[in-house]
Amino acid sequence: MLEIKDLYVRYGMIEAIKGISFEVRDGEIVTLIGSNGAGKTTTMHAISGLLKPASGSIMLDGVELTKTPNHKIVSMGLAQVPEGRRVFADLTVEENLDMGAFMLKDDALIKRKKEEMFDFFPILGQRKKQKSRSLSGGEQQMLAVARALMSSPRLLLLDEPGLGLAPLIVQEIFSKIKLINKEDKVTVFVVEQNARLALKSSDDGYVMENGVIVLHDEAQALLKNQKVRAAYLGE
Repeated sequence: MLEIKDLYVRYGMIEAIKGISFEVRDGEIVTLIGSNGAGKTTTMHAISGLLKPASGSIMLDGVELTKTPNHKIVSMGLAQVPEGRRVFADLTVEENLDMGAFMLKDDALIKRKKEEMFDFFPILGQRKKQKSRSLSGGEQQMLAVARALMSSPRLLLLDEPGLGLAPLIVQEIFSKIKLINKEDKVTVFVVEQNARLALKSSDDGYVMENGVIVLHDEAQALLKNQKVRAAYLGE
């Protein structure tokens, strides 16, 4: 579904991404792990069009994204949940979901999608008239995911979905991610500091260091890899 080849991204003279290549296959959950500053979020932003690569190719279903306007990327079935959630604090839960449906023109479809989100995240249904600033961190993360799902994406990018959340809430978020993948057939590409949980939830995994992909394997194999265990799993 997603294929990255020889991708370079620069901030001025600083080369943040150094010729990486990887793929995300249709129907899988793929995780990218690495230390802070490794280039994971930069990679995510390049895929979604928030950053323009210096060179290289990003293909979604055979279409080159580096030459595609951002709004068309969304209409192609890609949605991103940014790091830090970034919900619209002064809008209600329901209004946030409406923002996620900005590409949809059918009011009946938008209403149905919102009801689906309230069924999937019951706490959001209970809070739908509350401003999102009043939600807990975990509830805001659920809202950020639900907002992205309003556009009916085929590929969901998740940037640090567990950031700043209690361990039990992070586990709940990843349980929802697996359900989205299996039941709704949404392919997922996730960047996450909790490497153990991310790999346990994934089919495939990549390890990034200093803007370079240094390791790729099935997620379960990476969990057993001694270098990964020492560097990222605290063993």
